[in-house]
Amino acid sequence: MGVKGEMGRIMKPYLKNYELYLLISPVIAYFVIFNYLPMYGVQIAFKNFIATKGIWDSPWVGMKHFDRFFDSYYFWRLIKNTLGIGVYLLAAGFPIPILLALMLNEVRRKFFSRFVQTLTYAPHFLSTVVVVGMLFFFLSPQNGLVNNVIRLFGGDPVLFMTEPSWFKSVYVLSEVWQQMGWSSIIYLAALAAIDPQLHEAATMDGASRLQRIRHINLPGIMPTVVILLILNTGSILGIGFEKIYLMQNDLNMESSDVIATYVYRSGILDAQYSFSAAVGLFNSVVSFVLLLSVNFIARRTGDNSLW
Repeated sequence: MGVKGEMGRIMKPYLKNYELYLLISPVIAYFVIFNYLPMYGVQIAFKNFIATKGIWDSPWVGMKHFDRFFDSYYFWRLIKNTLGIGVYLLAAGFPIPILLALMLNEVRRKFFSRFVQTLTYAPHFLSTVVVVGMLFFFLSPQNGLVNNVIRLFGGDPVLFMTEPSWFKSVYVLSEVWQQMGWSSIIYLAALAAIDPQLHEAATMDGASRLQRIRHINLPGIMPTVVILLILNTGSILGIGFEKIYLMQNDLNMESSDVIATYVYRSGILDAQYSFSAAVGLFNSVVSFVLLLSVNFIARRTGDNSLW
């Protein structure tokens, strides 16, 4: 009876809120099935994986695949491109949704505010294939809109999609255009939670709109900004595969080849499963270390952090 009573006491809070646990169970199942169970296969990064023997019976090779990657010709190019695009995207793409949310929050005409929100949210729902197709269409050197404008002002057409020097800018700016409206939603929600009495008191004290933005709105959303900055910094090396792969070609490979595309070529096209798993694991470990480091700095310098 004592054991049953103790078990009943432990399970009582869960049984009391069983509807909430049922509601969240599909999300938990998703992460368990697609994120945690596959971790079993990470061990092939330290093995010479042979399909006929399976993961468990394949021979161990230790750090052989990691050493091969570190000594390869592509290592520094992959690090430079992946880190370059990730930092560029963070520097350009992180502050713009904040500025957009601050500006939308100051608009008093609801119709105009909703129109701008709809206009900026819409690109998020376009598929990656459609966005890349639009880039090729608008940036075409023959009849693209951008190059037609350049010709109109007497310039020569620019090979945006094949010049290595243009790849990072085209990728980042198109990504910012596609995601800035959607990313601003969370900041708008944080701004809506700020007590309006603070603005009323500041207005009575003679504060201008810019002063209220600086001293009320920005401090009010700063916890949200810090948390999202930590998460975004942790994913610097985890930039998406699909868009880069669709924009990639032999002429811009020098700037477009990143760890994700290299893993795809090595693992799927060349069937080097163990080697590609080692490269992917290296990428994940570095991203995890970045996340821990930024979270540690945020906790030391302020009151906001993930943990």
